[in-house]
Amino acid sequence: MSAGSGGGEATARPGRAPDRTRPGARILADHGPAFRMGGFDWDLLNGTMTMDDAALDVFDMDRDEYDGRPESLGSRVLPDEARRLDTLVAQALKDGSEQYGAYFRIRRRDGSHQWTHTQGLVHRDDTGRPVRIIGILRDATHELTESAARLGLDEGRRQRAGVVEGTTAALAYARTVQDVIDLLNDSHALEHFGAASLVMGLLEGGRIHLVAEGPDGAFVPGTRFTRVDEPYPMSEVIRTLRPRFIESARDFADSFPVLWPHISGLGITAAAYLPLIAQARPIGALGLLYSDRTGFSEDERTLLVALGSSIAQSLQRAVLYEQEHDLAEGLQQAMLPRRIPEVPGAQTAVRYRSARLGRDIGGDWYDIIPLPGGRVGCVIGDVQGHDTHAAAVMGQLRIVLRAYAAEGHPPATVMARASVFLHELDTERFATCTYAEVDLATGVVQVVRAGHVDPLVREIDGGCRRLPVGGGLPLGLSAEFGRLDYPVTTLELDPGQTLMLYTDGLVEKPGADLDEGLQWLSSLVRRGPADLQHLADHLCDVVAERGGEDDVAILLLRRHGTYHPQGTGRFQQHVAQNDPEALSSARHMIRAAVRAWGAGERADEIELVADELMTNALMHTDGGAIVTLRILTGPPRRLRVEVEDRSSALPRRREAGEAGVSGRGLLLVDRLSDVWGVEPRGGGKCVWCEFIVER
Repeated sequence: MSAGSGGGEATARPGRAPDRTRPGARILADHGPAFRMGGFDWDLLNGTMTMDDAALDVFDMDRDEYDGRPESLGSRVLPDEARRLDTLVAQALKDGSEQYGAYFRIRRRDGSHQWTHTQGLVHRDDTGRPVRIIGILRDATHELTESAARLGLDEGRRQRAGVVEGTTAALAYARTVQDVIDLLNDSHALEHFGAASLVMGLLEGGRIHLVAEGPDGAFVPGTRFTRVDEPYPMSEVIRTLRPRFIESARDFADSFPVLWPHISGLGITAAAYLPLIAQARPIGALGLLYSDRTGFSEDERTLLVALGSSIAQSLQRAVLYEQEHDLAEGLQQAMLPRRIPEVPGAQTAVRYRSARLGRDIGGDWYDIIPLPGGRVGCVIGDVQGHDTHAAAVMGQLRIVLRAYAAEGHPPATVMARASVFLHELDTERFATCTYAEVDLATGVVQVVRAGHVDPLVREIDGGCRRLPVGGGLPLGLSAEFGRLDYPVTTLELDPGQTLMLYTDGLVEKPGADLDEGLQWLSSLVRRGPADLQHLADHLCDVVAERGGEDDVAILLLRRHGTYHPQGTGRFQQHVAQNDPEALSSARHMIRAAVRAWGAGERADEIELVADELMTNALMHTDGGAIVTLRILTGPPRRLRVEVEDRSSALPRRREAGEAGVSGRGLLLVDRLSDVWGVEPRGGGKCVWCEFIVER
């Protein structure tokens, strides 16, 4: 069990008879109450923990004092023990362990300390997510006291040994050098050993780099970096690889006359300097400074040396983590766009935040791709895995996707070709991705999603809503399973609205599902600053404070309302047969484009003619159609509609008759357009028409 953390609220059920099917009750029935053992049942989904009367007795707690929440036990558990226990349970839940066990101390009503042992069995659902812990609690004071007596340990020595053991366990999860320093300062190890503060130096390129300075006023100018051959205590222990115990102020002054005058006013009465040795090589030195004692017993010296050994191993691991992370992050950053282009007609903001987990750097990426005709492509994606290989695959995929988009392929084709490329790479990785092509003149957005999270839109008034986007399989998998048809979702982005693309690291929260994460993010965006750059920073800061363990990439695009692209506007979309959604989407985009390009009174005529040409192509040919709208600069200024299909049969105009329901298509084209015609295109043809649309 964990005594320092918990989930939702629940009410305990007082007066319930002990359940002998529970682990603690069953053992009590077999061995009797003298063993002081009880059971607990922790529901991880709602955060409540049910404890039987025997378990509450182990905690020296009455039934009416316990409200069913694990954190209400925190007042009984010593602070250091609670942190260590929380870390142990969290690691067991994260790494897939089926059980865990630990000794820890609690404070009873009378102020005395009691050793307690807990053993938990983790239950998981079909997806591997932990949902429940069933376990036991028992009073282990007698057991450990007898063990200590057999070893001849006195209480003080046993407590100091416990401090070393607890500190070593906590250090196992320190990721950076600063984590190690913070943990030592916060773990009360100094208090238990009687030290007032610590100093620490790391060996870097033959010099000692001071990374922890000790008490306020202890820093001596010129000692941030010192040589190993200088007359300082850290230098001595690194040279000799032996600890140095300074037993009095006089001993300090005599042994280190260069340093003592600078620190004599700090009230230091003794010090212990320990070499930090890992794999038979010195990596630095640790100094513990005392202000109310002199001398060190043999037991104290032994335990301090053991503490130094543990700290050295943790520091070496932390340094390696930082070096590997810097290498991986450098590779990842090299794969991301070196600069984001200016986007006429829009404001953009991009951010990437890496998870500080050694080499555990992901394949998250973003990209903004300028396209002809006042359009822009926005990409967000995440390659499976958290290593340098994921970053390398990401770089290749980003470049390929950018190339396909720049070639002029529609969004669905861009995604399908990127999936085939990834499938043909010598890798087993897949990637999720969202690609949005935005026409900044019309506000029309075509979105394609490959296994990625839905985008969001922030309204002008600050409101935020989720955009449900039809999706296909992740890149790589869709090619493997032959499912390369990606649906296209069409929407309009009004002036002042912001399109928000992001990776799942922004919404993943421990113990919460995706919908809860999206609701949390929407609320965060609503409360966030209006400025786009500040909003992007705010989102990353919140994730950092929350302790996210995954990379995060963010892309924000806010459309301006006064943008008119220079040169020719252009819109193109493929409409497949038997796909009413694609036909409706094309009609929607044509309407937006015609009005944005200033067709004026002729807008309805152009929409009707374009719809007739698309319908004819879908009804009278065997394949789909490609509809293209573009502005032709004058004089006079014209809007041209082209519908291309795969049939080489030329259309012919015919009268429909009084009761006819067909045959009117080309008649409408002829009557409403200024000029029209038919052109052969490879194995098919293109029916086109033009409208004069002077501004």
